[in-house]
Amino acid sequence: MKFTALALALFAAPAAAEIYFKEQFDDSYTSRWTESTTWKSAAEMGKWELTAGDIYGDAEDKGIKTTEDHRFYGISAPLTKPYVSGGKPLVLQYAMRYDKDIECGGAYIKLLPGGAKFDSAAFGGDAPYGVMFGPDMCGSSNKRTHVILHSDAKDDNLLITKDVPCEKDNISHLYTLVVNPDNTFEVRVDDKVVREGKLDDEFDFLPAKEIKDPDASKPTDWVDNAKIEDPDVSKPEGYDDIPAEIPDPMAVKPEDWDDEDDGEWEAPTLDNPDYKGPWQQPMIDNPDYKGPWEHPMVANPDFKYDDNMYKVCGGDGCSHIGFELWQVKAGTLFDDIIVTDSLEEAQSFAKETFFKKKEAEKEMYDKQQAEEEKAREAEYASMDDHDNEEDMDGMFDEF
Repeated sequence: MKFTALALALFAAPAAAEIYFKEQFDDSYTSRWTESTTWKSAAEMGKWELTAGDIYGDAEDKGIKTTEDHRFYGISAPLTKPYVSGGKPLVLQYAMRYDKDIECGGAYIKLLPGGAKFDSAAFGGDAPYGVMFGPDMCGSSNKRTHVILHSDAKDDNLLITKDVPCEKDNISHLYTLVVNPDNTFEVRVDDKVVREGKLDDEFDFLPAKEIKDPDASKPTDWVDNAKIEDPDVSKPEGYDDIPAEIPDPMAVKPEDWDDEDDGEWEAPTLDNPDYKGPWQQPMIDNPDYKGPWEHPMVANPDFKYDDNMYKVCGGDGCSHIGFELWQVKAGTLFDDIIVTDSLEEAQSFAKETFFKKKEAEKEMYDKQQAEEEKAREAEYASMDDHDNEEDMDGMFDEF
């Protein structure tokens, strides 16, 4: 059988990348996104704002930003078409920025199942999800990038077992998650890999390969005491009669002490140098010690490798995307979201959006920081001058 060169080229060409969702936020975003209105009471929910934020590379390039402290935030949108885990990767990418120093608050995004039954108004923390991904900070110790993937086999959401760092400054960063059909994954920040590996190595998708032998138990004569009391040593006679304190032999009764008025005089006490504390039997190495008993391990009969770990959007797939957050301090901005099956497509989108404005945003940030530092220095100088004037006034008052 003969093939033309064109036919061979077409046969060998990879399938085109598919985009399931893309969002850059403009004045029409409310026609695509629905705020959660029944998840919490209106008084508990914060308001979103379409804005370029406190710093930006392009004043006309806007995102959505949380605006009220100590509030919940919920908002979701349908994908252009559901993403169903299959033979191509899942790539989820978005940009975010803390316009304020964050005290406690999430900035993660979720991919959600539900299809036509998805309840946008009720979307909140208890809604099922396929992926939860992005930074979450609270206090000085909890600062990480969440990577949580749904397991159909376990009917559970699995948190990555190793810490993934997150950015903590006040400039925009790009977060990218890739879940591959070969059961591997990548986490990228600003398109640089910060964590990668096998799903079964860094998530609890699979049962343990080995378990404790159910037929084994520690022998009744097993000796696991490393030390024993020395049988050749006994407590000295009269040991318990030695007092902890004794009267000070150097103390003398004051000459003006009156027993009738002051009571019977007693010499002050001091620590007894002969007192050694409560008796403790000396310990020696146990000649019968066998070491800690270790339970024998056997192969787990229930262990089975799961080729479908990567199918975090299985069944009818993930049909929606959303943010459900609690923020102690608001001021987090989100932009440039894409869901696709191609890392190259996500990288291309990032070049057109995130990286296009990154340098100008950083310049604006640096300028603002310099101006704020200059203002602080001027304020300190003014305070010093005021203190010096008060010192001079006080000195003249003395004359």
